[in-house]
Amino acid sequence: MSEKNRDGKRTARERMKEERAVQEAKDARKKKLLVIGAVLVVLAGAAGIGFAVQSSRSSSDTPKAAPAGAIGPKNLVIPDGPANAPSTLTVYEDPRCPACGAFEREFAPTIDQLQDQGKLYNNYHIVSFIDRHDGGKGSKNGANALACAQDAGYFRAYHDVLYKNQPDETVDAWKDKSQLIALAKQVPGLDTPAFESCVNTNKYGSWVSAVEQDFDKSGYTSTPTVLLNGKPIYPKNGNEDITPDNLVKWVNEANQGKSLGTTGNASASPAPTSTAGETDPNQPPTS
Repeated sequence: MSEKNRDGKRTARERMKEERAVQEAKDARKKKLLVIGAVLVVLAGAAGIGFAVQSSRSSSDTPKAAPAGAIGPKNLVIPDGPANAPSTLTVYEDPRCPACGAFEREFAPTIDQLQDQGKLYNNYHIVSFIDRHDGGKGSKNGANALACAQDAGYFRAYHDVLYKNQPDETVDAWKDKSQLIALAKQVPGLDTPAFESCVNTNKYGSWVSAVEQDFDKSGYTSTPTVLLNGKPIYPKNGNEDITPDNLVKWVNEANQGKSLGTTGNASASPAPTSTAGETDPNQPPTS
């Protein structure tokens, strides 16, 4: 082998060695970058989880304030009627829910009558999931306005007016709070600066959110959900359809042998100082 050929082979080996060293350096840098990337992904994921947990924690389901006379755990339920009535009707409803509107328009006279006779105590859970489903603010604004009416002692009257004037579900009319205030003019004594301020400032916004969170956890998935003494009765009670006559019959059957509740104007809507019923609203009252 000539000297020239030996030099050529050595040069080739050195070149290959240099190229291999360069490639190994590239591989090492690539591996390092992959490790760093993986660490960053883990850290980002952890940060995301932490943010989600923190966000969840920050959106407390405990309201900052509750309407006067609200009952139950965290005061999320608005009562109506005599607290010492022998039967309790529990209603989950959304102000924008058309089925709730139909139920209230058909059954409100019967329910009011049963309350005024001392036979029935109502517990209302005012939820607002249709805003989430259809978009908008009408459910939340309506729920807040009902809480404001409860503060003023006109829950039942305003509740009836609201559902009699309920807009179509797809029309978010109550995103305009002035419409809720205008409806208060149909309830003598309700249209006051205090009510208007309560509606306009969304005074019970955190309460509305807490009621909705409570509904989300309840296992119920639709409105209206109606329970008589804890038993679902809408749209059927066993094999019987709910009708005003059947509701009266079921209440009378449940009340047999029990004393009626206190009647009179005070039972129509609890006074702001009411301390009635710090109990589970889904349980029938003790007689």
